[in-house]
Amino acid sequence: MAVEPAAFKHAFGHHPAGVAVISAAGPDGPAGLTVSSVASVSVNPPALLFSLSTSRGSASKILAADSFVVNLLGADQLPIAQSFAKPGAPRFTTEQGWSTLPTGEPVLSGVHAALRCTPFEKVAIGNSTCIVARVEDVVVDAAGDPLVYMDRGFYTLDAEHVIG
Repeated sequence: MAVEPAAFKHAFGHHPAGVAVISAAGPDGPAGLTVSSVASVSVNPPALLFSLSTSRGSASKILAADSFVVNLLGADQLPIAQSFAKPGAPRFTTEQGWSTLPTGEPVLSGVHAALRCTPFEKVAIGNSTCIVARVEDVVVDAAGDPLVYMDRGFYTLDAEHVIG
């Protein structure tokens, strides 16, 4: 039985996911894009995965990079998430706040955590690529309300609405 694309999109469209910006040093400067597909894979060794739905633009630079940073965003970084999600929008501006790690990767300031990673494996599936990466370093910066993505929009969660 074939899965209808609309049903699959609906299922995941209503499944909230955390928001991150993947950033890497590219040949022409820093590159980055917003993703909502980051998931932890293993604690020993520390590993995570995410997917990119294209191999053009910033995604191609991240796919080519020997290392990158997974910047886990908080609710106060909604403008950054929106900017890095829109092709051609400003990225790595002074107002967005970023710096370069000693190892060369660009990192955003004020994120919940920044995880410097190296790729383990890249698996092409349809028009997407799944990247499994080893976490080499974790920089915890600012704690705050998380930013989540659901039904093509951004939302936040707060401790006042815990139901369990």
